[in-house]
Amino acid sequence: MNIGNSGMGRIGPFEIFQPVEPVAPLARRNGGEEFPGRLFVVEGIDGSGKSTQLSLLHKWLESKGYGVVFSQWNSSALVKDTTKLGKKKKMLTPATFSLIHSTDFADRIERSILPLLKAGAVVLCDRYIYTAFARDVARGMDRAWVRDLYGFAAKPTVAFYFRVPLETAIGRLTTARDGFKFYEAGMDLGVSDDLEESFRIFQGRIIEEYEKMIPEFGLTVIDATLPVEVQQAQVRQIAKTHLEKAKELRVRP
Repeated sequence: MNIGNSGMGRIGPFEIFQPVEPVAPLARRNGGEEFPGRLFVVEGIDGSGKSTQLSLLHKWLESKGYGVVFSQWNSSALVKDTTKLGKKKKMLTPATFSLIHSTDFADRIERSILPLLKAGAVVLCDRYIYTAFARDVARGMDRAWVRDLYGFAAKPTVAFYFRVPLETAIGRLTTARDGFKFYEAGMDLGVSDDLEESFRIFQGRIIEEYEKMIPEFGLTVIDATLPVEVQQAQVRQIAKTHLEKAKELRVRP
């Protein structure tokens, strides 16, 4: 892969964008502490295909002998039931959404993500702090306040952003399942009484926030309209450049 001064590169016949210099060769805290492990995260709106790509990367890394651990957004046992109940009863405000998700993230990073990075494992996260930065601000929360809320987060080795046109994502979701969920459509904001139109408005705001974060945080952009195998080739190629010195650690028997 050749990368020019513009930050554009090519893998085979396909052109991709990524930072000219790696954002963080080692996962690290904001305070500068570095860890021997690697932290790869995927971001994108619903329907971008990011979860599929992370699953494929997970299987590939395991086949190469790396100790790989997967962590998903909003999966901490500490607040999972509370979040589920709040969504079911439609009680969550933008502020409570922010605080509950930051609590979930804090619990996961202290109990699993950081210890595993210190042990030299490869940690894969389906959504990271950038999801909060996009969704919470799209819900009207202050941009600086949300960023400060996650100031304790470890900086990823690579943060992949799967860029997809909104209408393409909507088409994928309506084909794969029946309708949109209340909160993913931003129905709590009252922007439209129509579920699909509310989804379009809310997710459009999220896309705007992601686009602003590309230069701010050096997100590595993957064209999510390319064939699945082409996207995965790009992801693996980029990941490989950061894995040469990672410890091969088995975390499963």
